[in-house]
Amino acid sequence: MKNIRKVLMLLTAMLLFGVGNSNAQLVVRFRPNRPGPRVVIREGRPSPRHVWVDEEWVPRGRTYVYRRGHWAEPVRSDAVWVAGHWDHRLRGYVWVAGHWR
Repeated sequence: MKNIRKVLMLLTAMLLFGVGNSNAQLVVRFRPNRPGPRVVIREGRPSPRHVWVDEEWVPRGRTYVYRRGHWAEPVRSDAVWVAGHWDHRLRGYVWVAGHWR
């Protein structure tokens, strides 16, 4: 019985810390502008397996830094890239990063 209680306490602590970290997102009042004109040049595809990953925004300090698009190989053969996007929150905007699904 004590072992079950210890396991439940450990799982509860892991859940609380996991939820606490999910709120640690960088919120900005205004979405940053991408540098330069909106011209995307996709250089040669490295292989038929590679997928184009659109631009991303990476948190750095108190703002986001632009990262241009690039070719990436999926983590699994049936994986699909879900593009990142800006999400409007109560206090501003948060970048929801792209990911493989």
